[in-house]
Amino acid sequence: MNRPLYAIPGSTAAPAAAPAAPVNPEAPPRTVAEVLARSQVEAVFDELERDLVGLAPVKQRIRDIAALLVIDRLRLAQGLPTANPSLHMCFTGNPGTGKTTVGFRMAQILHRLGYVRQGQMVAVTRDDLVGSYIGHTGPKTKEVLKKAMGGVLFIDEAYTLYRPENERDYGQEAIEILLQVMENQRDDLVVILAGYKDRMDTFFQCNPGMSSRIAHHLDFPDYARDELLQIADRMLAPLGLAFGAGARAAFDDYLALRVQQPHFANARSVRNALDRARLRQASRLFADRERELTREDLSTLAEADIRASRVFASA
Repeated sequence: MNRPLYAIPGSTAAPAAAPAAPVNPEAPPRTVAEVLARSQVEAVFDELERDLVGLAPVKQRIRDIAALLVIDRLRLAQGLPTANPSLHMCFTGNPGTGKTTVGFRMAQILHRLGYVRQGQMVAVTRDDLVGSYIGHTGPKTKEVLKKAMGGVLFIDEAYTLYRPENERDYGQEAIEILLQVMENQRDDLVVILAGYKDRMDTFFQCNPGMSSRIAHHLDFPDYARDELLQIADRMLAPLGLAFGAGARAAFDDYLALRVQQPHFANARSVRNALDRARLRQASRLFADRERELTREDLSTLAEADIRASRVFASA
């Protein structure tokens, strides 16, 4: 059965429709389905669902933005007035909550729907924008903007651009250049600022010009334990690995302890924990040199591989 072509605004599937007549690719689109079929944007949403667990409010906002751009395409085809909306965004949340991944997918969506010329996302931090002496920041910032033009510029830990405690800091110069480009070339560049919510709130209070140019604020919540377990399963699957008997329950116990410790970074911490478990699995198998290893041996993380973590020793 064919999957419905239109499912952007909501999560429920649209009723099955009769087969559509062939569409002339040169003719202006007349339906939402035509725009989606030509842009193939729903493939990006499929990837977003596959890559990221949870984040329902974030995914819904992205769908809403896509719906707006689709309708604008149809308005343009009908000769109705349109204006490119400002789509500069702020992603707030703790590390490992999927902000960079969503940024990459957002760049693809904007490109496929014709909002930006290219589908690339240039990810930078303060060090890529701010110089260390007078006359250095301007060229650095402009070079980054040149690379990002026609796509998305993703600035991680954007709040570090503003350091009022250091009167010799050059971050304000980078902010002023960004403000000018965000206003004058918003139809050819989308800027996404990312960082901790409390620090980004302070950043916007101190830089009202930047705040007024951000149209969409998306908050990325921490993952629940069951979501972290799903993330672990998804990380293991492409490697041909899976939890063995008792190992998944052990990893759940690990997460219950780890989330309470400092510097927990959601999906990043899950990946790091699995990398260490793989090291323990490898050492365990390596020690038994004469035994013929089966496919199951090589593709299974044992409970002992998980419970050997120092997190349990410190509990």
